[in-house]
Amino acid sequence: MLYSPAAHEPLTEARWDAAKARDAIAAIVAEAKQAFDDGWPVHPLDEDEWTPTKPRTLYLGGAGVVAALHRLGSERDWVPYLERAVEEPDFPDEDTERSLWGGEVGVRLVLQRLAPSRENRERLEQLIAANAEDERCELMWGSPGTILAGRELGLDVTPSVEWLHGQRGEDGLWTQRLYGRVDQHLGPAHGFAGCVLALDGADDVSETLHDFGVFEEGLVNWPPLARTRLEAQRDGLIRMQWCHGAPGIVATLAQWMDEDLAIAGGELTWRAGPLRKGATLCHGTAGNGYAFLALFDLTGDELWLSRARAFAVHSSEQVERAREHYGRGRYSLWSGDLGTALYLDDCIRGSGELPLP
Repeated sequence: MLYSPAAHEPLTEARWDAAKARDAIAAIVAEAKQAFDDGWPVHPLDEDEWTPTKPRTLYLGGAGVVAALHRLGSERDWVPYLERAVEEPDFPDEDTERSLWGGEVGVRLVLQRLAPSRENRERLEQLIAANAEDERCELMWGSPGTILAGRELGLDVTPSVEWLHGQRGEDGLWTQRLYGRVDQHLGPAHGFAGCVLALDGADDVSETLHDFGVFEEGLVNWPPLARTRLEAQRDGLIRMQWCHGAPGIVATLAQWMDEDLAIAGGELTWRAGPLRKGATLCHGTAGNGYAFLALFDLTGDELWLSRARAFAVHSSEQVERAREHYGRGRYSLWSGDLGTALYLDDCIRGSGELPLP
């Protein structure tokens, strides 16, 4: 078995309707604007002992919300909030300021999009350069994330790229020193796929993915960690989401993969169905749907666009159900409603990719 049926739910029978998708986006945007109070409260599903009550980072906090609202056409002035957010890190006792998703780099990057300044750009250049040889070798905290940020800014990230190239092992993978562990992750958030994305591809992507994939009847999935069983997780469930598993591998690397291999991962994503976890990008139905958009771009086959839109309808319903249950929205880019709004927008346009960086 390549996926855990208990982690998924039947696909909605509702059909794609672009007008309803626009209404769903508008509702998410309106609620997020209304909920703003010098930031957005962390959702109960995201609460833990480390996360602030009003996080400000790109991944979980206000910078990500602003990034999404800006892309979706919000005309509100978010610059004062971002300027305060830069001065109030979410994790002041940790080495996080250079992190794209968890630190100052991500907040300043969004600020630079909205209000470009020489001072902010110079600070970003300093942080990105300081992260060039970060031993974590992954996108969330390490140099792959800051390489992507540097490219957006037009900075010379050659030293970081060359160092990351040099860290690739003979097995084709990178080794992550992360959270007190030494592992080899495969997915985009913490491992191989994110490193390849930062390097703008590699010639032997499919060969490496073949080496570490698990194949069954023409389908394929990948475990979070190399050389482990698919079900080797604390809850015993096989991961099939953007951060770990076939959906994220395909959504991130499809353009560098053999077409048959990418389709095998995408077909498994479709057969597994929407995730019970919810609608989010990192570990939900919307994030999985980006695998279908990537396959539509790769193959030109309208089947993949129709599947992406079917997942969009389902993810929109999941947002509504969660809002009714908790009496509020989930205000973040990667684990909340704003990422789903971006996915809906991309499905309307018929093209798009996850908001990296």
